[in-house]
Amino acid sequence: MSLISTTLFIPLIVGFLVALVIVPICRQVALRTGLVAHPQEERWHQKQTALLGGTAIAATTILLTLSYAENPPIILLCCTAAIFFLGFIDDVWDITAASKLVCEIILASALLYFGYRLEWTGSLTLDSLLTIIWVVGITNAFNLLDNMDGLCAGIGLIAGLTLLLGWTSANDIGGEAIYLAVLLGCLAAFLVYNIHPASIFMGDSGSLFIGLSVSVLALASSSTSEGSGGVLAAIAIPVSVLVLPILDTTLVTASRLLSGRSAAQGGQDHSSHRLVAMGLSQRSAVGVLWALAALGGMVGLTVQWFSMEWTGILVAIFILTAVIFAVYLGQVHVYGERGESLVRSGQITPFVVDILYKRRIVEILLDVCLVAVAYYSAYRLRFEGAEFSAFFPFFLESLPLVLAGQIAILFAVGAYRGILWRYFGLVDAITLAKGVLFGTLTTIFFIVYLYRFENYSRTIFIIYAAVLVLFLVGSRASFRLFGEFVKQRQSQSERLLIYGAGDGGAAAVRELLNRPNTDYKMLGFVDDDQGKLKTQIDGHQVIGDYQSLVALVTVGAVDEIVVSTKSIDRLRVSELTTLCVKHGVRLSQLNYNIQSLSAVS
Repeated sequence: MSLISTTLFIPLIVGFLVALVIVPICRQVALRTGLVAHPQEERWHQKQTALLGGTAIAATTILLTLSYAENPPIILLCCTAAIFFLGFIDDVWDITAASKLVCEIILASALLYFGYRLEWTGSLTLDSLLTIIWVVGITNAFNLLDNMDGLCAGIGLIAGLTLLLGWTSANDIGGEAIYLAVLLGCLAAFLVYNIHPASIFMGDSGSLFIGLSVSVLALASSSTSEGSGGVLAAIAIPVSVLVLPILDTTLVTASRLLSGRSAAQGGQDHSSHRLVAMGLSQRSAVGVLWALAALGGMVGLTVQWFSMEWTGILVAIFILTAVIFAVYLGQVHVYGERGESLVRSGQITPFVVDILYKRRIVEILLDVCLVAVAYYSAYRLRFEGAEFSAFFPFFLESLPLVLAGQIAILFAVGAYRGILWRYFGLVDAITLAKGVLFGTLTTIFFIVYLYRFENYSRTIFIIYAAVLVLFLVGSRASFRLFGEFVKQRQSQSERLLIYGAGDGGAAAVRELLNRPNTDYKMLGFVDDDQGKLKTQIDGHQVIGDYQSLVALVTVGAVDEIVVSTKSIDRLRVSELTTLCVKHGVRLSQLNYNIQSLSAVS
């Protein structure tokens, strides 16, 4: 083990062990003194839960940093201690959002005064303003993330681990790195008690402490990075590492402001709540968000460790993926039946719902980004090093033509007249491919007309077309794929079995699983043709024959059966009907005349 990793590993382990003991002590103190979080309508937890988890995290982090760091980051320690006390006061007495904001700005200004600064623009004045916005924004982002068991601490742990790995590759290990190592140990220990069902919460004292710490440590880590890439790298690293807090804050803030509600108001409209509203369990929802944060962390490390020649494309794709994910979550209704009436009346507006009424705008803007990334990727794949630099001016020269021509042709071929993305299918993919082909040819025509195709490569446009088709199809198909991923993991789904693995079965799957406000978990198909056993239709397996169906119904493993085959005889239908009635299973049959389902009497 290297000297650097040893220097950080020991305080991390000690922080974990100490916090593992301190957290349950704080829990007992909270329960005895009445410092508990009570269930409320706008909150997620359903039982009285101890607070003071933030006390264990902050106290352990600060004291162990003072013990292990040769040159402790005194300013960071003082500011994080101050934000901890601010959060503690809020936990006990509930101070106003405006008061907290003023205090956060003062602390951010103090950090700026003592040298913690973003270096994004080259302008000291603008970078100073951006630093204050960054520190205050990330601090509050973690505060908002503390809305489900294990979420805030887990995201903080993932983001911090990413920063620590970045420090391990740097030459300068200072007091901030020791602080981060201890903080990670404390967060890991706290998660032992905070995973659903949580026995202790961190409270605002903990979430604000973590948020301020991570925001400042992201600045300190990037300043010691050995990676290259200049301004783009400086922006990409902290943004990709902290993409989830930024995404969730944007989602919640926009949702509440568009509906005329206070952004500081509590509610069950966070990313985690929307995933649960889609049918995931609490642990699954938190796991999905952890995975997204981990992906962002890997992107950030890639930017830091490798050249920006390729990582810039990776960052762009990741950010677009995060935007698509946010748009998907923005369509999830989280306010219940009463909320739906408020949505229609304009009192509550889920994120981007106003824009999604004109959703073609979102599609076009997304495609503009995809076209630009695809065209840039084609140049990167075709040229390397100095050759790329020589041809880059021609990329910039032709980019407006590519954007205008491609978007116009996509519009002309009907790419923006299709159905909702969750119904995306093969016909839509063919439409997109046709649009890319004609768009590429149109672009080539204009380049030949204007520039005689001098200094341009035919290979560039072949690569561009292939990459763009992949991007366009992938962005649309992601909605359907994610929807099916969620449906397969829904804990309260209606278990569906289809009898007949043919064209009718495929039609039944598409009709049932794409219906709005339905909650099916597809078990698979059964068919009397033994040759179809273990084959798949639309990703769902043929699991057996009629006897398998009888066995599943008998043991209560099915909630609904759809008969999709025309070849079934009346005696079999009568036998199946009797079986389903006996075991309380719903039975329906596909009507081939109108391709719909009707109950079997």
